[in-house]
Amino acid sequence: MQLAGFLLKSLGYTARMSVTHDKKLLQRLDNNSASRALALASETLQIESDAILALKDRLGTSADSEFALALQILLQCKGRVVVSGMGKSGHIARKIAATLASTGTPAMFVHPAEAAHGDLGMVTESDVLIAISNSGESEELLAIVPVIKRLGAALISMTGKPNSSLASLAHVHLNIAVAKEACPLNLAPTASTTATLALGDALAVALLDLRGFREEDFARSHPGGALGRRLLTHVRDIMRTGEDIPAVHPDVLLPAALLEVTRKGLAMTAIVDASNHVIGIFTDGDLRRLIEEGKDFSRAQIKEVMHTNPRVLGPEQLAVDAVELMEKHRINQVLVVEKDGTLVGALHIHDLTRAKVI
Repeated sequence: MQLAGFLLKSLGYTARMSVTHDKKLLQRLDNNSASRALALASETLQIESDAILALKDRLGTSADSEFALALQILLQCKGRVVVSGMGKSGHIARKIAATLASTGTPAMFVHPAEAAHGDLGMVTESDVLIAISNSGESEELLAIVPVIKRLGAALISMTGKPNSSLASLAHVHLNIAVAKEACPLNLAPTASTTATLALGDALAVALLDLRGFREEDFARSHPGGALGRRLLTHVRDIMRTGEDIPAVHPDVLLPAALLEVTRKGLAMTAIVDASNHVIGIFTDGDLRRLIEEGKDFSRAQIKEVMHTNPRVLGPEQLAVDAVELMEKHRINQVLVVEKDGTLVGALHIHDLTRAKVI
């Protein structure tokens, strides 16, 4: 009991502290503080946008520009693009490597300090190193550059100092200099890191286009994402097959066909001939229309009331094609057939939802 009381008191104390803390967080800034903070935020965005726009003028317009030469080196790379940097530049380097890798250029990040203690073994003569340092004097990077060059790997540097040691050692130098940092003290890497990231994106996008990289390629490197599911999932992967396909022959009476519709739970049934070729479809919508007309259809054969020439898909088509077909024709189910019309599957909009295609 004493332990329980102690725990309750502790929890109560924690709760009171939390409420007090929340109240402090909810206190509004005074007008002067708010105005200054908003002005600084606005200035930060302006400085960083100016830094990015300044890069645009440095890209050049000819094949012998530094940016174009960097693209040429990266396109000719037979190995991987190794991106490296220390501190904040290292964080940006990780992002650039990830963007390159996801857009068709095999790339990885290597920490320069770790590289000097064994990780340099990851780099081969077929690789390209992109070394990032705003000062161009990062000791950790400069320590591994001679080894990289002895290997025969190409070196692209990204620095804010064109006359720096790293820039002078590189085969190609990309200038990421900024007029000033967004930090009021002009110390914390802000505009410079934003500019570096933007230039890395520019490289990745330009390479993507030069490689003819398409949506399908992007999906293959993102199989776990929504786009991957949309572009890699085929109809055959999610369609109903075998005994789960509702199907009847054309001479079956409508009541018997309705039992098939109910048993299979797809709100429709296919009508097939003796060779299992699709000749029609009957849906719950067709049934509602018959009821509205007030006709006695208890003795009608399904071929008399079926809908001929139904919408169909092939099993090799993408599931996203099924989504487009259903949306276009405002239907909730579709039959899957081979090229000769043989019924091999059925698909309901719920199957697409479960597969997270929509």
